[in-house]
Amino acid sequence: MPKTYFILLLAVIAETIGTTALQASHQFTRFWPSALVVVGYGSAFYLMALTLKVMPVGIVYAIWSGLGIFLIALIGFLVFGQKLDWPAILGLVLILSGILIIHLFSSTAGH
Repeated sequence: MPKTYFILLLAVIAETIGTTALQASHQFTRFWPSALVVVGYGSAFYLMALTLKVMPVGIVYAIWSGLGIFLIALIGFLVFGQKLDWPAILGLVLILSGILIIHLFSSTAGH
């Protein structure tokens, strides 16, 4: 199972890179960031598909999307100067809490 979580983490990182490149592509008007979008998302979905051999789709998608949301919000804040208000920060903390609850306490995380 740890290998599966590592592959899922790589999928999240690839998706985060793709989404960050999407912002940098300026609506696909810049070639290299646009190419990175395609590679990032393609890699993310391939890696996520590998985890579906071992874990249920609902758990995989909850972890993948939750961590992706958190990382993109953090990158938006740090790299692009996008502001987060307290309700947004609270929501992100709740998302992370949900991921931790699934990981630490749920028996459905693996088949």
